[in-house]
Amino acid sequence: MVCNACGQNEATIHLTEILNNQMVEIHLCEACSEQKGADFKTHFDFNKLLASLADFGTTLKSEGAEALVCLSCGMTTEEFARTGRLGCAECYRSFEKILLPLLKRVQRDTQHVGKVPAEAPPAVKRSANIRDLHGRLQKCIEAEDFEGAAQLRDKISQVEEKKKNNRKSKG
Repeated sequence: MVCNACGQNEATIHLTEILNNQMVEIHLCEACSEQKGADFKTHFDFNKLLASLADFGTTLKSEGAEALVCLSCGMTTEEFARTGRLGCAECYRSFEKILLPLLKRVQRDTQHVGKVPAEAPPAVKRSANIRDLHGRLQKCIEAEDFEGAAQLRDKISQVEEKKKNNRKSKG
């Protein structure tokens, strides 16, 4: 997709907003995005959304829990609640107790189920394939398509067997 601003470069930043009940999509290349910088305003603030969904102060007080602190960067739960941003990669481990329920509320799951990058390792691709097959199997069962379900069951078995064989050959 081509950049909406310059009309030349490949767009790498894609923004979607709903204004006055109309969906507006903006596609920018990196250069135009950097050039627009602070002038490019969006009405949607993901960080504020996370902070409001989290409502850590109330949650921590109501559960009698102690405030958590990241041992690596020193970020506190109050700071995260205020900014909606984590300080470092270690924060994910430090705040795991409160992040997992938050992720479940926002995304309905704590496991990524989106697209798998083309350059992902084969093991990651196989895991995503198995997850997809299990989802399709569940849909077949719900639709009482037992023939399709049996085919998917067999396909899952083949993929899992291949996964076991790869582990044995590496180990």
